[in-house]
Amino acid sequence: MTLPSPFALPHSQFNEFLFASSGKEGNGMPLSVVSALARLEVDPWQEAARLADLPKELAAAALDGLIRRLPAGGWDQAETRKIADRLIELLPRRAAAARSGEAQSGSGEKAKPPAVILLLVVALGAVLLFSVLANGAPRWDGSGASTVLTNGVRSSAQP
Repeated sequence: MTLPSPFALPHSQFNEFLFASSGKEGNGMPLSVVSALARLEVDPWQEAARLADLPKELAAAALDGLIRRLPAGGWDQAETRKIADRLIELLPRRAAAARSGEAQSGSGEKAKPPAVILLLVVALGAVLLFSVLANGAPRWDGSGASTVLTNGVRSSAQP
């Protein structure tokens, strides 16, 4: 039976990290990162996103501090940094990717303007062209004479 969507686990780029084992509980059962963070009353997905934005050293230190706050599990307190280092490797490196993207765009290449700006320029050009054509174009009346509207003043010209 398929669970309805409100009860389905969200697919996330952090799932590999969140569902990894952080060690074993005192009773020998594996303890996932998501369970450990929830026990500390920390939102697992928000914490994973925060850690992913940090440099690896800072992220590992922050996760080490969280692991140390857990009730005694099946790990030695001296091992918490190794556990944190292993788990941090499972996070996607969002901040590092963004910084390298900025560095590449600043390395002699001109950054392309966003598509929205290009669309605005084209739209303004079309409005200007329409305005010129609509206000300055000759209009033919039924008698064969043309009427030109210039600055709101009509003038007639005979052929």
